[in-house]
Amino acid sequence: MARLAQTHGLTDIQREILSTVRDFVDKEIIPVATELEHRDEYPQAIVDGLKELGLFGLMIPEEYGGLGESLLTYALCVEEIARGWMSVSGIINTHFIVAYMLKQHGTEEQKEYFLPRMAAGEVRGAFSMSEPGLGSDVSAITSKAVKDGDEYVLNGQKMWLTNGGTSTLVAVLVRSDEGHPEGTAPHKSMTTFLVEKEPGFGEVRPGLTIPGKIDKMGYKGVDTTELIMDGLRIPANRVLGGVTGRGFYQMMDGVEVGRVNVAARGCGVAQRAFELGVQYAQQRHTFGKQIAQHQAIQFKLAEMATKVEAAHAMMVNAARKKDSGERNDLEAGMAKYLASEYCKEVVEDAFRIHGGYGFSKEYEIERLYREAPMLLIGEGTAEIQKMIIGRRLLEEYRFQG
Repeated sequence: MARLAQTHGLTDIQREILSTVRDFVDKEIIPVATELEHRDEYPQAIVDGLKELGLFGLMIPEEYGGLGESLLTYALCVEEIARGWMSVSGIINTHFIVAYMLKQHGTEEQKEYFLPRMAAGEVRGAFSMSEPGLGSDVSAITSKAVKDGDEYVLNGQKMWLTNGGTSTLVAVLVRSDEGHPEGTAPHKSMTTFLVEKEPGFGEVRPGLTIPGKIDKMGYKGVDTTELIMDGLRIPANRVLGGVTGRGFYQMMDGVEVGRVNVAARGCGVAQRAFELGVQYAQQRHTFGKQIAQHQAIQFKLAEMATKVEAAHAMMVNAARKKDSGERNDLEAGMAKYLASEYCKEVVEDAFRIHGGYGFSKEYEIERLYREAPMLLIGEGTAEIQKMIIGRRLLEEYRFQG
């Protein structure tokens, strides 16, 4: 076991789960990740292996067929998986957020219908907030649901769906003015719909089209798509929680735990970059000695290791706070911000240690160099995190003058 990023106070079960996942990553993910990533190929065999390990139901309660584990256990598993290949952690993360939203906010019928099959990995989740023209401004969404008898008719275009093609259940946030008078605050007139669909691309159910995969710089293998709704009819019993107007709060709750997981991904990628950098520094020789013996490289390794350790500590703190039942938006925002920024810096230092070889597709660091930037924007940009952090700090430290 590596010296860095240790987590104290874990139970025997948590340690056993993490050991199993790390073993799977070392044997089944790291050896094939770069080849699959260069081909932009969906890692079906890896996903099947994770299903067998029960990871799709890790946080789903035992009464619904899951393992009933904590957010901390889940985040530490994500950290290990991202260390192998960040795209695989993305496949699980969106599924997990939908399952979490169902567990926290779903009706009993919705939980009983979806969660056991989600725990088994038979139903695979994706969630959709963003739209082509609004970026981080979720309150400005224009996709709309209009009530028509016992159904709602949904129209609009959504953007940046992770698992858009492979998923069979999408939690979609739209505007629903029904029951909300003119002048209602935008975030109070939004509803989350649970949309079932066939996997694949094109028209996946009447009124719902997944056009195809967006070609990305990194974060390959996982399918990132648009979603187009044109007269999509959804029954009223597929409103998450059974009541309209609560969608914004439900999504923000999901994103809060999602931010812990993005922080965990940043920790995992940074750990792998450090491993690659410290290994290469001891293999490469210049001026008659290992480059690791040059003070300039030792300084880089010292900075990289400190950032790996700090990001891990903040991520663990944010997960533990959520598990305790407390509000953790401040801690999750800080962890996501720090881990993603440090990840980018650690990857770049490992890239520099590799010299010219870091630019070669033969070396794993080239893949990490293209993957790290996604973490700077996923689950809210660094600027959004700083807005959240700043506002919460002003709440906590309000000047009494």
